[in-house]
Amino acid sequence: MIRILIDSASDLDLKEAEDLGVTLISMEIMFNDEIFLDGVNLSKEQFFTKLEETNVLPKTSQINEYRFTEAFKQLTANGDEVIAITMPAKLSGTYNNAVSAAKKFNGKVHVVDSLNVTIGERVLLYRALYLVKMGLTVEEIVDDLNKKKKQIKLIAIVDTLEYLKKGGRVTSVAAFVGEMLNIKPAILVENGDVQVIGKALGTKMSFHLLNKLIDKYGPVDYDLPYAFAYSGVDNTMIKKYLKLYGFNNKNDDVDNQIYLIGSTIGTHAGPGAYAIAYFKKE
Repeated sequence: MIRILIDSASDLDLKEAEDLGVTLISMEIMFNDEIFLDGVNLSKEQFFTKLEETNVLPKTSQINEYRFTEAFKQLTANGDEVIAITMPAKLSGTYNNAVSAAKKFNGKVHVVDSLNVTIGERVLLYRALYLVKMGLTVEEIVDDLNKKKKQIKLIAIVDTLEYLKKGGRVTSVAAFVGEMLNIKPAILVENGDVQVIGKALGTKMSFHLLNKLIDKYGPVDYDLPYAFAYSGVDNTMIKKYLKLYGFNNKNDDVDNQIYLIGSTIGTHAGPGAYAIAYFKKE
């Protein structure tokens, strides 16, 4: 049997993981002196409530080798093989810790750097689950994931520069000017890198910008998993975007593909962001 483990940078919570038959290993989130397990005893809604109440950004802690070793020990106890999907090595030591732990299990554990986070990591998980269902071998699945992950694009529009300023991503002056002008930056995550790729003036223009960026960085492959996300507690923005650009017409189940962004991206994006993750059509 092939078992799949994924870290909480994917923004799965414990119930979602259980429903999918996936093992979730959570990052630790520190709000001042309080420590929480992402998606276990701190929901995404609770995270954003706390984020808006504090002036200091929370800190996330990479998942250490010991915790991966213990998880792999349980998953391989009956002779099962494991595919572990993690956030990018470029963003965290979590991937390298998983690789170090996997070496102790005589080839039974395979670690895949997703090169992405949040719904970008999630769509790779959905691909993996589909391939398991199709009966592919663990080697075939890992090979497919390592090829397909390079096609994943995560494009997000950030509503406010406040949290990027707190995280040192932009200067206070730039953030102040941006807020005054209602500038909304666009962020791309691909191949493990996070970069600002554009900016829009106001909400309406941000919708148009997102669509232009999807065209620029590659059209959506509707035969592979894709997903939408928002940050905060209000999904109004992403639903307006989906209606405006007709995603509802392409997929009757689109409302069930909208997810709440969690701590990994939410810390820096803040509330009010919205995003799409998809495989670029070849």
